[in-house]
Amino acid sequence: MTETKTKIKKETQQQNMQKQSKVSELFSELKFSTFVILLVAGAINAVGVTMFLAPGGLYDSGISGTAMLLWQLTPPALTLSLFLIVLNIPLFAFGYKKQGLSFTVYSVWAVFVYSLVSYLITDVLPIDVTHGSPIAEYDLILCAIFGGLISGAGSGITIRYGGAIDGMEVLAVIFAKKLGMTVGTFVMMYNVVLYVAIGFIFQSWIAPLYSIITYGVAIKAVDFIVDGLDKAKSAMIVTTKEQEMSEALSEAFGSGITHIASKGFYSNEEKTIIYFVVNRFQVGRMKRLISAIDNKAFVTISEVSDVLGSSLKA
Repeated sequence: MTETKTKIKKETQQQNMQKQSKVSELFSELKFSTFVILLVAGAINAVGVTMFLAPGGLYDSGISGTAMLLWQLTPPALTLSLFLIVLNIPLFAFGYKKQGLSFTVYSVWAVFVYSLVSYLITDVLPIDVTHGSPIAEYDLILCAIFGGLISGAGSGITIRYGGAIDGMEVLAVIFAKKLGMTVGTFVMMYNVVLYVAIGFIFQSWIAPLYSIITYGVAIKAVDFIVDGLDKAKSAMIVTTKEQEMSEALSEAFGSGITHIASKGFYSNEEKTIIYFVVNRFQVGRMKRLISAIDNKAFVTISEVSDVLGSSLKA
């Protein structure tokens, strides 16, 4: 009996140590410099929304646009910052297993900064955003174009450095393939529903139509910064550690993997090509994982214009 208890105790201690080791490895992925960059990105996004879009009565896309709508429909005590946090944080928490710890932490940080700076601009700093844009005044074209450009730049920087500033993108990554559509199509359909709802609620289609311009400009800004907003990435990894590499990739991303037998031309050494598809949020994490296992692996990463079927593990 005593031996059994001792054995159980040892197994429990080993499990706890393994969990602590995994947590330490995950937190080691986080970089202070990335937090600084995301601080700037969140602030940029807040400027675009609170100094161009909201004063002109226009709307951002996704969860940010939804937060702006709820902000207008509810009492003043319920601020834009509050809705941004309440709507976004649960979505990032929901996407934690799919996207990983570093993505979730970076995203929550970016949203927090976005919310805080929005609050400072609208409620603390001596900036009048109640009578039109303090920069573009009541010119809706300027508000739509520059609001979309600036907020899109903030979103693009956030995505490029491993996070997201809008929870709708997380839902899109999780559900788009299951519904047989791209991430961009999923987000676009949500925005169509949002803008149509705004038109019916306020019995005016001016703001929704200008907001479509905002969305188009923002998409182009994100696309320019991230280089491929809606496209998955395929990786071809030439390695001699295919088993260890495949197990690590499969555990980290929960996706299927294809092995292709190969041979080095000069070395005449038997190798394996691992073919693997990830979304844009996962590329940085994948690179770090590959380098940690085989720093001599040869890796090519390409854009994928379309994906049919599922690469998820059964």
